[in-house]
Amino acid sequence: MNIEESFYIGYISKTRGLKGELQFFFEFEDYKELDLDVIFVEINKKLVPYFVDQIKLQNNSTAYVHLEDVDHIDKAQVLIRKKVYLSNDKKPVRDPDDFRYSDLVGFEVVDAVDGNLGLVTAVQELPQQFIATVDMEGKELMFPLTDQLIANINTEDKILDVTLPEGLVELYKEM
Repeated sequence: MNIEESFYIGYISKTRGLKGELQFFFEFEDYKELDLDVIFVEINKKLVPYFVDQIKLQNNSTAYVHLEDVDHIDKAQVLIRKKVYLSNDKKPVRDPDDFRYSDLVGFEVVDAVDGNLGLVTAVQELPQQFIATVDMEGKELMFPLTDQLIANINTEDKILDVTLPEGLVELYKEM
């Protein structure tokens, strides 16, 4: 298995207890739909398979996991901060009409006043709202993704039309 034949789901954040239990942090949005019987951990740029003995999914994008042959904290310690992958055939299929803010990465942002601002490089989910990060000529422009600011989302041409508050773009240009 190599990285091209797999997809990234998250990383191992820490150990828990003395019997080798690990905590996963999922960066994959639909982590509760994943089939986690075999995972691949990136070690020295190679994917190493591990069989999952037991997993307890949490609501905060984490899970507590027991892996086969990882039965002591010393064996678990070497896996901390390692990336976790699944094979591509286990990737859940989403309904094409199921559009999410995270799908905006790579979209061109066009403001009603300032015109073309750049590409969305990241979308963060905060407790109150989603925040888009745009690469604006090497500077990061950040704004909330709210109904008041989004004028239109063109999924075919990957264009996000926005009406940003007056002075926001100038503020980032001055930084």
